[in-house]
Amino acid sequence: MDHTLKQPPAILLEGLHVTLPSRAGPVAILRGIDLSVQVGGAIAVVGPSGSGKSTLLMVIAGLEHATEGRVSVLGTDFAGLDEDGLARLRAANIGIVFQSFHLVPTMTAIENVALPLEFLDHHDVFNASRTSLAEVGLSHRETHFPGQLSGGEQQRVAIARALSTRPSLILADEPTGNLDLATGAQVMDLLFTLKERTGATLLLITHDRSLAKRCDRIVSLADGRIVGAGAKRRVAAS
Repeated sequence: MDHTLKQPPAILLEGLHVTLPSRAGPVAILRGIDLSVQVGGAIAVVGPSGSGKSTLLMVIAGLEHATEGRVSVLGTDFAGLDEDGLARLRAANIGIVFQSFHLVPTMTAIENVALPLEFLDHHDVFNASRTSLAEVGLSHRETHFPGQLSGGEQQRVAIARALSTRPSLILADEPTGNLDLATGAQVMDLLFTLKERTGATLLLITHDRSLAKRCDRIVSLADGRIVGAGAKRRVAAS
């Protein structure tokens, strides 16, 4: 008899609805999303602007609240967490890379990378930050400020910061949106390499179908819903 315990999904969404207020009245952003992502997987979320992609990522990150339904990330049900609990889970286990780099302009590259480690009271912030910058090929830029870096270098610093805590889950929202094609390709090669090296789960939001096809699965969103069987097989979603 197999007594092996089944590992819970990295992401589990059941009947997820998100409705936000507006001047014209409540707006349904997500409408009944069911999604399961296994640990170590790579999933791409695609769809037109306004389909709910970024809101989906924000819910999974604990930065936006579900109006209805269940959200469980890394085996933790969000219903049982307050804002502090969500912040602790996010800081320790989730790395987020946005289209805009969100670097602090008055801090050097290594100081930016150190921020999440300092939040967690990491025992060796400086060396861990230096290691993360080395992994993205920016050891020679440690003392440079964001304004002294190219767009690709800034995004690599953002990736180093997101992965400095060795998160179990990486959420990337159009991470190449502000980069040219060649630089964007280099950044994504780096992100996939680091994901494989750490064994993390990756959820990637992208408008680039060729980039999406590098993931294990593609989920298509339209009008706040998963389209057809897109969550089940790549061929049905692409």
